[in-house]
Amino acid sequence: MTKEEDKLPPCFGELEKVFPMQANGLRQTPESCFYHCPVKTRCLKQALATKDGAKVEEELIDRSEQAGIMNFFERWSRKKQVHRRIHARAKKED
Repeated sequence: MTKEEDKLPPCFGELEKVFPMQANGLRQTPESCFYHCPVKTRCLKQALATKDGAKVEEELIDRSEQAGIMNFFERWSRKKQVHRRIHARAKKED
């Protein structure tokens, strides 16, 4: 580990800790992260770059369709893009 990695909090990049689902069905950054964490932006980017982060993107796509902002074909296309990114990351990790 580098010195910079040693300074990262243990919750760094953990989606359910840094961007948890609230009771209202939406995700929100906790106040402890939002106001007090010096690496919150990097942390959230790291969390959203994982497989679980792709699920968050799918949640946004589904909500957009339900709200009438996006039609079926656009939803299908965007979900396909998300799945391609997931598979590309999986191949890189292998």
